[in-house]
This record gives sequence, structure tokens and C-alpha cells, in this order.
Amino acid sequence: MPNFAAFVIIFLAVMGFYLVFASIKVVAQYEKGLVETFGKYRKTVDPGLNFIIPFAQTITRVDMREQVVDVAPQEVITKDNVAVTVDAVVYYEATDPVKLKYNVANFIVAATKLAQTNLRNIVGELQLDEALTSRELINTQLRQILDDATDKWGTRVVRVEIQRIEPPPDVTQAMHRQMKAERERRAVVTEAEGEKTSAILRAEGVKQRDILQAEGKAEAIKRVAEADRYQKETVAEGEAKAIERVYQAIHDGNPSNDLIAIKYLEALAAVANGTATKIFMPMEVSGILGSVGAIGELFTDKGNHTASMPIGEPMDVPPPPTAPRPPAGS
Repeated sequence: MPNFAAFVIIFLAVMGFYLVFASIKVVAQYEKGLVETFGKYRKTVDPGLNFIIPFAQTITRVDMREQVVDVAPQEVITKDNVAVTVDAVVYYEATDPVKLKYNVANFIVAATKLAQTNLRNIVGELQLDEALTSRELINTQLRQILDDATDKWGTRVVRVEIQRIEPPPDVTQAMHRQMKAERERRAVVTEAEGEKTSAILRAEGVKQRDILQAEGKAEAIKRVAEADRYQKETVAEGEAKAIERVYQAIHDGNPSNDLIAIKYLEALAAVANGTATKIFMPMEVSGILGSVGAIGELFTDKGNHTASMPIGEPMDVPPPPTAPRPPAGS
């Protein structure tokens, strides 16, 4: 009996410790705990130390971190009947652990199939060139579709990324040839534009040089003309002042008509000594010759009177004939 009592006590102690440890459940920081009583949802517990009723209650942990679903590669026919291989990855996070646990049996499989079918529909509405250059558009549309569809599963699709869109090898080679031809065309166009720009710049440089040279020549001609005009004006002013001074000196000296006649004859002699074959005599030449004759008679009479008259007596000299003045403007 004592041995049986000891065995019962030990058994009860072990069961007590087991029940205590079985009732203690620890939920990690990134998890939520779903408590079920005899298979029925009871409550959601937060991270930390939680207690349940052993054998009657169970706790299911749901990871609340962001997860990734790899969508397997699949063949998709584009709008222009080109078969391409497309694969993608889907990033999601749980927003309601109750819906994620009870509304879908296998979320990973469901999300993968949903992504594949909608990816096939989206890429099938695009042509090959559009599909290759519209990754962002495909990502946005697929994310929106998956987010709306998985909302009742208690998840939120964070983003969708297309990993690759791979055309067949023959199409890829044709695209490479097209790209090479396009690049060669761009190179030729760029080279032609460079030569055109260079020719334009050279022509503009030559034009600017010619304009500057023409402006310099025009400025030089203008300055030479101004200097010539200034020189002529200076010479004219000098001659005018000289004529004015001579005219003033003649008037201040009050010359007689005889002196004027003599100067006139000297001027005629200078004209006659020139190389001209014709000499135009002024109309007043008869008056000038008369004055010359009077001057000759004057000197003759003066000599006779001087010889016959006694010294000290005044000599009567007849006034010289007045030479007619040339008309104004001659």
C-alpha cells in the first residue's frame, strides 16, 4: 500500500507539472495566436506568454511578417501571337489572421494560381514590344487584381515584380538585328547632324569674319574720308584766311591803279609762259593797254621835264588813267 500511494502521488505530481506546462504557450513577436476550444475559434492572443486549457484548447500561430510567393514560369501568348515565358514574384502580408486561417485552405497555392491566370490575361492583351517595355504597368495591374482578390483571405498584396519576359530564340535574334540596325541608323544620323552643325558653324564663322572685315573697311574708309574732308576744310580755311589777309593788306596799302595794271600784266605774262596753246584775253585788255601806254608816256614826260626844269621846282605829273575794274565774278 505505501508503494501504491507513493506511485499515485508521483503520478499526480507529474500530471500536474505536465498540465501546467501544457497550459503555457508563448507567441513570438511577429506572430498572432488563434485559440480554439474543441476545434471552435475562441479568441486571438497577442505575442507573449498566454495560458490555455490543456486538452480542451489549442493555439495556432499565424506569421504576420511579409511573405513572398514565387510564381512559376509559364508560356503566355501575346496579342501579336508571340509565345513568351513569363514569371513573377508576389509579396504579401497578413492583415487578419482569422480570415487567413479559416477562409483559405492553402494560401500559397491559391495565390500562385491566381497570379498565373491574371498574368496570362494581362500579358495576352499586349503586343510583344509593349510587354517588354511595360513591366511597371503589368506589375501595377497584377498587384491591384491580386490585392482585391485576396482581401477576403485576410492578406494584403504589397507589390508584384515581373522577373523576366523571355521571347523565343528566333524572335530574340530578330530583335537583336533590329536593335543593331536601329543603332547604326542613329549613328549615321548623329554623324550627319554633327557634320551639318559643323558646316553651319563654319559658315557662320566665315560670315561673321566677312562682316567684321567689311565693317572694318567701311570704318577705315569713313575715317579716311573724314580726315580728307578735315584736311580740305583746313586748307580751305587757310587759303581763305590768306586771301582775307592779302585783301586786307591791299586795302590797307591803298594801291594805285597803275600798280594794279602792272600786276595784271605780270599775271598775263605768267599765263602766256604756260603750255596752253590758246590764251583767252579778258575784255578789259584795251583798257589795260591804255593804262600801260599812259604809264609809258608818264615816264617819258617825267624824264623830259626833269632835264629841262630847274632843280627845286615841282613837276606836274598828269594823273594816270583809271583802269576799268573787271566785272564781279570774273
